[in-house]
Amino acid sequence: MVAIIKEYQSAQEMSDTLDKDISDTKSKLGEYLRRLDDIRMVAERSKKIREVVLKLAGKKAVAESLGEISIGGIDIVLDANPFHELTAIESAVRSMQERLLVLQKAREGLKQFDSLGDTEGLKFLVVEDNNVPQRVLFKT
Repeated sequence: MVAIIKEYQSAQEMSDTLDKDISDTKSKLGEYLRRLDDIRMVAERSKKIREVVLKLAGKKAVAESLGEISIGGIDIVLDANPFHELTAIESAVRSMQERLLVLQKAREGLKQFDSLGDTEGLKFLVVEDNNVPQRVLFKT
């Protein structure tokens, strides 16, 4: 994670930015959930077909390394199948859900700033980690 400092001219601007991040995260999460449903169906069909074919062939499922290698800390999957994609999307969904919760918690914590009213001449320096406010500095 990389911390950055953003400057806002008002509490409203800070709130609006956070609200937009929450909205964008919800939208992206919705996309991932739709993809997850689609690929889950494909993966389940693929599993059933594989089980039937193996049964017809009189063979047992073999645990394979599934063509996975790691290069520089990055896992590479060769000949990815629906199960690999399902695992990847599930991981992304969990991450997006965690991010959404953190953003919503931060927004709830900053709600008190909404009642500040006129803050002309006051600047808000906000230390953010992954676009989530961690610290707010008031500066005149």
